[in-house]
Amino acid sequence: MEIVLAVLGALVVILVLFLVIGTVLGRGLPVAHVASRTATFAVPPQRVWDVINDPAFMRTRGVGDVKTETVESVPPRRLVRRIVGESSFGGTWTSELDTEADGGTRLAITENGEIYNAFFRFVSRYIVGHHRTIDTFLAALRRRLDAPDA
Repeated sequence: MEIVLAVLGALVVILVLFLVIGTVLGRGLPVAHVASRTATFAVPPQRVWDVINDPAFMRTRGVGDVKTETVESVPPRRLVRRIVGESSFGGTWTSELDTEADGGTRLAITENGEIYNAFFRFVSRYIVGHHRTIDTFLAALRRRLDAPDA
């Protein structure tokens, strides 16, 4: 029993140290960041546009339940959405679609994000990565566009 308590105590100490160190280091990081990714899809821009504007897809895209509002919409070329109703983070996603030579689509997503909590800034920068949400979104989009019934 003493060993179990010692192990639990050590885990608590490690967790507290992680939180304190992460918060201290996070305070030195900028609130704002820019993350960008590009992907190519073998479908026309209108098809990609239709999916990224489908509310059902956006609810099930696997990247969380974040509410957004559309700031700019130029179908099927440019879409800018801003995060609303969040107190820990904010920012915009800009999606730009271009037609490739083979008729496919090049999609560039740029996140101009802000993380207000110092500990979460540390986690986003050094553990999770600022690109993770975009990468998850692009993977879900690829699965949807590659699905036989898509």
